Formats: sequence, structure tokens, C-alpha cells
Amino acid sequence: MASTIEWTDETWNPVTGCSRVSPGCDNCYMFALYPRLHAMGVPGYEKSPDTVTLLPERLNAPLTWKAPRRVFVNSMSDLFHPKVPFEFISQVFDVMRQADQHIFQVLTKRPGKAAGWWEKCGKHEFSEWPSNVWIGTSVENDKYAPRLTVLGRIPAEVRFVSAEPLLGPLDLTPWLYDGTLQWVIVGGESGPRARPMEEEWADSLKEQTTHAKVSFFFKQWGGRKGKRSGDKALLDGRLWQEMPVAV
Repeated sequence: MASTIEWTDETWNPVTGCSRVSPGCDNCYMFALYPRLHAMGVPGYEKSPDTVTLLPERLNAPLTWKAPRRVFVNSMSDLFHPKVPFEFISQVFDVMRQADQHIFQVLTKRPGKAAGWWEKCGKHEFSEWPSNVWIGTSVENDKYAPRLTVLGRIPAEVRFVSAEPLLGPLDLTPWLYDGTLQWVIVGGESGPRARPMEEEWADSLKEQTTHAKVSFFFKQWGGRKGKRSGDKALLDGRLWQEMPVAV
């Protein structure tokens, strides 16, 4: 499905449903959007949003897309949710490996399971991490930054962090300089219960990232009314929409 998310082109959801793991999940758009899709009768959303559902019938969709695109994997779930079996993760990776005309962006709040799958299954089945599969983790403030140490165990060519919603100060310096991160996405929370993002938090991350010569993408300011995204997402008077590689 074509996406309005600024840093991707398409979403692909072979899994739907998820569960909250940290404060960044509190107002997750998935829990608001899921009931609407259910009411519209969209296949894959028959159950409750906190029920993880595997949808093998969606697996081969990227193989039918001819034009290269960036694909956000499981925008309505988490590929590395505890209820997604390793076997199904391997099937998803096999499709991504085959569909090498695309770049797949896998974002998880559970990098430990991602690293565990790779060690136990992935590296034996694929020998090398597919070069067209980027992997990132969400970090909303300093408390959850240790997720990045775990992310660094995964041998992807592009590893990234999504600091959205950014809920507090965040120091990425250790992971910017040890080679863990090739891309940093920053954004404020949006929606009726949006928690504010301080400008100094976003500006600090921009400074950290640019000094380390790592790609920086400022997605939106967020807020209860008007996300100030797209061409309105100005930080220090300019747009920051860098990508780690040319796509």
C-alpha cells in the first residue's frame, strides 16, 4: 500500500496486530487505525489490534512490484514480536532477499529477538544479511537507548534509529561513532493525546548526527493539530530529509 510516511514509499504488512512495550507505544497510530480498517472490512484486521495475526497470503506481494521502492515492513505490527515464529520471519526475509529491486525498512522495538533470530536461524539460512534490508529500532528517550547496543549485533549494511515520538533528551553519540547507526529519524508525536517534543531535543540530535556524518531525517514536529510534516518540517530553517544510500 502506498504510504504517506515521508521516509518510505510503500507499506507491506504480512503481520498485523501488536502490543505495547514502552512509553513510545502509548499513543501508537496502529491502535487508532486498526479499528477503522476492521470496520471497513479490510482483510487482516478481523481480530483485535492486540492480537498478532500472520498473513502468509501477503508474503509474495513485493515480488509483483516491478518499480523499485522503499518498503516499510509491518507498519501495523512488529516483525519481531514474541508471537511471530522464527519460521515466519525467515519466510519474510526470503521474500525480501528475492525482491532485491526494493529496499526494505524493518523497524522493531524488539532488537533482541531480531539478533536472536539471526544467530539461531538467519545466518544459517541466508549466510549473509540481505544488503537491501535495513533494520532499525525505536528509541524515545535515553532510558531506551540501550536497544541500540543490541541493534549493533545485527550485521545489516544499514542500521537506523527512529526517535519518534521523541519524548525526552537522547544522546546517540556512542552508537553514532562506533558504526552502529547509518541513519537517524526524528519526529514529534501527533494526535489528540500528543506529548510535546522540545525543540532543543530535536536540535541536539541534528547536531550529534551531522557532526558524526550520519544521515539525518527530521520527519515532523507533531502536536495535537497539524503535524508540520513534509515541507513544513523545518528545523533550523531548513528541511532535513537525508537517506543513508541513494535509492
